[in-house]
Amino acid sequence: MATPKKVFCGGAMLASAILLAACGTTTGPQSLSLGGNPAASCAALVAPVAPVAIGLPSGAATIDSATLVPAAALAVAERGPTPAARITPPTPAHCKVLGRIAPLDAAAPPILFQVNLPLVWNGRSVQYGGGGFNGVLITGLALVPGARFEQPTPLAQGYVTYGTDSGHQNVQGQPPQAFALNDEALVNFAHASYKKVRDVAVALMQRAYGQAPQKLYFVGSSEGGREGLTMAQRYPQDFDGIFSRVPVINWTGLQHAGTRNGIATMGEGWLRPAQVQLVHNAVLASCDTTDGVADGIVSNPVACLQRFDPASLRCAAGTSGDNCLNDAQVQAVRTLRSPWRSPVPLANGVAEYPGWGIGGEGTPAFAATGGWNAWWTGTAAPTVPPQQSNGIAWFYGSGALQYFYARNPSLDVRNYRAEDFAARIATVSQLMDSTNPDLGAFQARGGKLLMLEHMADYAQSPFAGIRYYESVVARMGRDNVDRFMRLYTAPGVDHVGAGAPANVDMLGTLADWVERGRAPAGLQLAEQEVQPPFRVVRSRPLCEWPLWPRYTGGDASQAGSFQCSR
Repeated sequence: MATPKKVFCGGAMLASAILLAACGTTTGPQSLSLGGNPAASCAALVAPVAPVAIGLPSGAATIDSATLVPAAALAVAERGPTPAARITPPTPAHCKVLGRIAPLDAAAPPILFQVNLPLVWNGRSVQYGGGGFNGVLITGLALVPGARFEQPTPLAQGYVTYGTDSGHQNVQGQPPQAFALNDEALVNFAHASYKKVRDVAVALMQRAYGQAPQKLYFVGSSEGGREGLTMAQRYPQDFDGIFSRVPVINWTGLQHAGTRNGIATMGEGWLRPAQVQLVHNAVLASCDTTDGVADGIVSNPVACLQRFDPASLRCAAGTSGDNCLNDAQVQAVRTLRSPWRSPVPLANGVAEYPGWGIGGEGTPAFAATGGWNAWWTGTAAPTVPPQQSNGIAWFYGSGALQYFYARNPSLDVRNYRAEDFAARIATVSQLMDSTNPDLGAFQARGGKLLMLEHMADYAQSPFAGIRYYESVVARMGRDNVDRFMRLYTAPGVDHVGAGAPANVDMLGTLADWVERGRAPAGLQLAEQEVQPPFRVVRSRPLCEWPLWPRYTGGDASQAGSFQCSR
């Protein structure tokens, strides 16, 4: 084990950016060194972590490798599934630990994890959440969800970072939902793997630096956002601060509603890409300027949902084509924007999944980036089984119904009836639906929670997260909630951060609130070019729900020209 060593700041210039980051911290945790011989200190971390160090029934954690990794430079790819995924941020030299946690069921896969230990540690740690159905190791080396592109990663700031595959590994030729046929793998995906990996990471920090982390943070987007809320609800003592972006909350409702929305586009209901653009343009014509400026963003989507009726695009009798919608297509749009009401009880008294929002329908699609063509309609009508050209929500939802609820890979989801699987739905809902509004234990331990919903998100309904926040307020009271929780909304932004200003330093904001008592204020969203120097194209104020940005005059590309309004 390395001998803890203080870092003294001032006097000589520090050569390492990581030292500089540590010295910039005037309050909060004390900085510690990995030792005078970091390579040897790193290599010494290979001993297993015993099950007793893990706060759930578990096998041991085996360390597969512990290697000192040299610093790496910034790299930007030409294309990527999300804007941020194109960026491989600069990474300092660090100790990379790879390992696995053994299952209790011999038929279940292990939980893989990666822990990154900086040479000089600021006493903090960040656990990264996953995405989709996971099955891919989260390295903890990427930008924090929603971070500005030029911002140093947590590791570069001196945090220990870590992530997991959530307890299963994707297998070529198998649907990503197939792991759910194993009970332990499903429980790991639902919640247990994140707790277990957190505890192993803490044990490794204690071993490496002679001290447990003084502050622990969790950041996640989409599925990772659900994981963050899960930690606040199930393991409220484990984290000081949590950032949850576009969480796939009310998970059971989402999978059923997403499948319903796909079925609505079968046959005559499918919208061709040109018709998606038609709807996009019509929405902007109806709602864009209601915030005071024409900027291609629907700033007040709640009002726009009432203002825009897809029937205004209905084809005249005897006509058809890309310049209008038939009756089935009008109904499909209405289905997307209407709630799915569960015929069986869901966890925490939830009875329905809300309809989707409005705006950003035509945001260009590539992989997970984009509007309807990415997530809902795809570039071809949904098929059974799904094909690559279908919308992602159809692929996700129909597979979830087969493997999570019916547990029948050959199920034709067009014939699925939730009533036939009521007991199984109740079981999975209790596991997966992070909708418990009682955050009293998390608040009592001093935890802080930031949520961010993108209002042009078609992977999940932003109103699901909004309803969860409102349920917490109803349960705990506005004054209490304001002491530890904030919900923000970003108009015009798709699921992954494209379409409108979306980038903001939420980890720094969270740490300020946790460690210095500075409640969030004056936050701004930036839209940036995805090439160095990552120039800001335009910015907007980041408004707390239910406020939205109204133009007040001046340069419409600047956040200062807008005011958060009701």
